[in-house]
Amino acid sequence: MTNAIDTSKEESQQDVAKRRASGEFVRGVSKFRDVIGESEDFPAEPGRYHLFVALNCPWCHRVTLAREVLGLTHSVSLDIAYPNRTDEDDPAGSNFWHFAPDKASPLTGEPLPECTEETATEQNLRLVPEIYALEGSEERSVPILYDKKTKRIVSNESSEIVRMFGLQADALGAEGDVPDLYPQGDENAALRSEIDELNDYVYVHINNGSYKAGFSSDQSVYDSAFEKYFAALGELETRLASDDRPFLTGDRFTEADLRLFPTLFRHDPVYYVRMKLNGARVLDYPHLWRWLCRVYALPGVAESGSLIHCRQGYFGRTWNRTIPAGPMRPMSYPEAYRHPTLAE
Repeated sequence: MTNAIDTSKEESQQDVAKRRASGEFVRGVSKFRDVIGESEDFPAEPGRYHLFVALNCPWCHRVTLAREVLGLTHSVSLDIAYPNRTDEDDPAGSNFWHFAPDKASPLTGEPLPECTEETATEQNLRLVPEIYALEGSEERSVPILYDKKTKRIVSNESSEIVRMFGLQADALGAEGDVPDLYPQGDENAALRSEIDELNDYVYVHINNGSYKAGFSSDQSVYDSAFEKYFAALGELETRLASDDRPFLTGDRFTEADLRLFPTLFRHDPVYYVRMKLNGARVLDYPHLWRWLCRVYALPGVAESGSLIHCRQGYFGRTWNRTIPAGPMRPMSYPEAYRHPTLAE
């Protein structure tokens, strides 16, 4: 299931300019890659670290999900950007993540209660690129893991933030009975290998594959991504059905489940239309649907994301910025995720 070029952390940058010029969506590589607990610069300490995220972004959803399920909500603070990026009328220009807690949502007519000001730098910055500019970087992506003590960016690679949260959960101040997302020890070597293999497969064909389908303007790239995406859903359905296992690797919720969830959470209500992935709904795969509902029911998972932010953020970037009202059948989302029997 592994891919020799793309990995679970990043996409190959080979011939990137040529590929983008031809219409292919190619995800860039994150530049900040320090790891909590691996150097004296960034020790694992409760209350020291902070996340900058946008709830519509699936890569951010990975880290907010990890923060919730690992009991780090009181230890790792959080700022949430407005789901729509700046437009051409903004004094700074267009397409920047920004903090706008008072800005009204076109869906609700009111400010989104999850959105915050920027609080970690002590400068009340408005734009995410301004956080990077403090370190001389021109990057503009989220999520960002930030050290409030040294006022430095630790990492902006979501897969590595998830891994370090899991491995350093206790040292970071985890509360409650939290899952072991990537079990250590020789006795778990085979399980870790299985998680790594699943991460590669899911990233290439599903996580990043959804963007290849939705944001590439080349028909052949779209066709290939579409085919691989639904082939991967079929393979995961077969994996879950083979022994009616509750999670991807068996009886335990692991990093592999966590990294699949943000994409499938978005599929039926957003990606089916926005990413042109209308081959089937997750609801059409009974075991995957029950898996999705099972994960959604875990403590903290429902609180880790927002379909209002997703719908507004994704459809707000279309040419007319009109946000679809549905789907409404068999019921509205995310309420549908509380009903695993809908797929029976």
